[in-house]
Amino acid sequence: MEQVKERILREGRVLPNSVVKVDSFLNHQVDPHLIAAIGTHFADHFRDRSFTKVLTIEASGIHLAYATALAAGVPMVYAKKRKALTQADSVYRSEVWSYTRQETYQVTVSRPYLTVEDTVLIIDDILAEGSALVGLVDIVRQSGATLAGVGVVIEKSFQAGRDRLAELDVPVYALARIASLANGRIEFSES
Repeated sequence: MEQVKERILREGRVLPNSVVKVDSFLNHQVDPHLIAAIGTHFADHFRDRSFTKVLTIEASGIHLAYATALAAGVPMVYAKKRKALTQADSVYRSEVWSYTRQETYQVTVSRPYLTVEDTVLIIDDILAEGSALVGLVDIVRQSGATLAGVGVVIEKSFQAGRDRLAELDVPVYALARIASLANGRIEFSES
């Protein structure tokens, strides 16, 4: 999606440890028009998979998953990083390592919100090492639902995330694939 690549080049900043900072438009301050376009794009791309739910993890994926669910006319569910008092004990749970926060979370989804009748599309902002997405795939599989695939806005192709998901036979669709952040320059992959 050229619009996403243009914004990454214009506003993205390369930080140490292979981090690309896109918080001016994607995951802190949010451009609602861009997010709506991304949601529509994901909904159209995965439409033939007949997904019934969109799943993400809090917090940076929520607006992306919401826009996708809205465009597709299906519910959105998000995995919570900390179990709330209002959540019953009946949850799916998976351990997730956050690359940017350097923390481990036990993410949960209440069992009634994902069932064997569902086909689930997972949406997130960035794929780096893949831990969050692997955790969400684990939750989908615990529920017995069918996995439609994974959509991410940015994939850092030089990190292990796509390979980890490929090992689980999970298809990934990325709007922008970054091949390198070497020398502070953002370079996209052609594929």
